[in-house]
Amino acid sequence: MTDPIADYLTRLRNAIQAKHRIVEIPSSSIKKEITKVLYDKGYIQNYKFDDSIVQATIKVALKYNPLTKQSAIVKLERVSKPGLRKYAGVDSVPRVLNGLGIAILSTSKGVITDKEAKALNVGGEVLCFVY
Repeated sequence: MTDPIADYLTRLRNAIQAKHRIVEIPSSSIKKEITKVLYDKGYIQNYKFDDSIVQATIKVALKYNPLTKQSAIVKLERVSKPGLRKYAGVDSVPRVLNGLGIAILSTSKGVITDKEAKALNVGGEVLCFVY
């Protein structure tokens, strides 16, 4: 697999499209950090890291509106790809939907959102947009 983060986002997208409650994703350290950011910002309901088996997995409980059955995640968009990396400096960290969405960045301070990157005054690789 050449792009595990794109695979992670696609599995989430497919599960949302199929209205699944839980999705299992092969685990890695960066996927764990992205999952923590999505949980902290309220885009997913819960998560669990299952390291007991040979290939560790992440179980993600997706979040839906109980009345309209619409997902909390409207769109997941991969920005930086293996063929073309996208980096943003401190002054050019992107805003998603004028601040309504989040951009997830991989920085020297860890995997954080665009607002946290501006507060910490760091730039990094723009992994994805979520809204």
